[in-house]
Amino acid sequence: MIGISADFDPLHKGHMKLIEKGREIAEKIGSKLVIYLNKDYSANHAPFFASYEARKKMALKAGANEVIPIEGLHYRLTLAYTVPIRIAMMIEDGVTDYVDAANVPPKIIKKEAKYFAKRGIFSGIPAKLPNRNVIRWFAVNEFFQKKYNRKMKFHIIPEFTENGSKISGREIRKKIIENNLKITEDVAKLLPETTIKILEKELKKRKAPGKKNFNLIKDKMNKLSRADLLEIAYLNAKLINSIVKWRPYNTENQIWATFRRAGYGPVLTRLTLSSMEMNVTRREVYKLIGYYEKKGWIPPDQKREKIIQRAWFVSKSVEKGYTSKKAHERFLEHRGSLNEPERSFKAGIRLKRSEVKKLKEGTEAKIYVKENDTISCQIRDGMKIKSQLILPGVMATYLRLIIDSHFIPFDSKLIKENGSFKVKINIG
Repeated sequence: MIGISADFDPLHKGHMKLIEKGREIAEKIGSKLVIYLNKDYSANHAPFFASYEARKKMALKAGANEVIPIEGLHYRLTLAYTVPIRIAMMIEDGVTDYVDAANVPPKIIKKEAKYFAKRGIFSGIPAKLPNRNVIRWFAVNEFFQKKYNRKMKFHIIPEFTENGSKISGREIRKKIIENNLKITEDVAKLLPETTIKILEKELKKRKAPGKKNFNLIKDKMNKLSRADLLEIAYLNAKLINSIVKWRPYNTENQIWATFRRAGYGPVLTRLTLSSMEMNVTRREVYKLIGYYEKKGWIPPDQKREKIIQRAWFVSKSVEKGYTSKKAHERFLEHRGSLNEPERSFKAGIRLKRSEVKKLKEGTEAKIYVKENDTISCQIRDGMKIKSQLILPGVMATYLRLIIDSHFIPFDSKLIKENGSFKVKINIG
């Protein structure tokens, strides 16, 4: 099979070149062209302009033999995880050749990809590199050769341009929206006739454009406590405190501004907003990655245990006097066995006598980080109690790194010890 992974939102003349190349290869080897089409959210974690059914029709009309939906990934996982999952899926499905487009020569892509394939970790590809996602795909494909004893053959064609500029799906969507959902003459020049017909029906039926439910997102950002926000995937302590500080939210622009203040870039912001909209928890992402770990589709350095080990190693290194940055570098350079991280530990809390009498062992103590960076807990048991956690420095650093890991879950409950209460914290 010949494979293409795509959004096709909408399918334009640049995409047609991919399909034409795929069909050319398929006819040569007597195979078929299959499109792995993202269904619910785009590869960049945004809702689609056109519906899945419309985009599927566009692909089939353009010459694809089959369309396979990819769903449930792009509002839960970063590209560092979704790309290995999609490539493993394609290899196991029997895809032999993969077609993509790039505006840099394949030699450069291979050279840059070699480093990431060797490391076996596919996050943190520098923004300065051109066609970063093509580099990621190439690197993951090389990496999986060890697992499958084969890899897909990559066919990289030049990106199609019109009047010297790359055709952009984002610009096409923007122009349609700016022109009251009409396909103008300049936009029509960039689209195949079949796409125009399908898209016009979508627009007429008001199925496009798709949008995020910002009312739901605003409601959560305005009402949820720090502890409740921390249960949602991809929200770190800095962002949560920024959310609380700038309440209330009335517009979409206010939301984006708050994410920018917390240091979130556009892609991570879209993923986090999608996770908020779909109510994706840390626990859900953790379990999903575990499912793909069992299938052997998650590279070793991106496994859940490795992330927990990193937090533990860095916290122990910081205790010895290393800076956080140097500690992270030491972890990446580390080749020997690592000490087993603490998965369960206790923290002290400050309670009044009257509160001690009313509390019960086993009650949930939800953790959050205050605006002054103090790690605290919130207890609701017929009354609302907030208390700072009392932890040794190394454990406080470790817990903070887990909190800011984006998806490693943790839970905490009250335990009774020597007549007083403590909080028992479990990681993962």
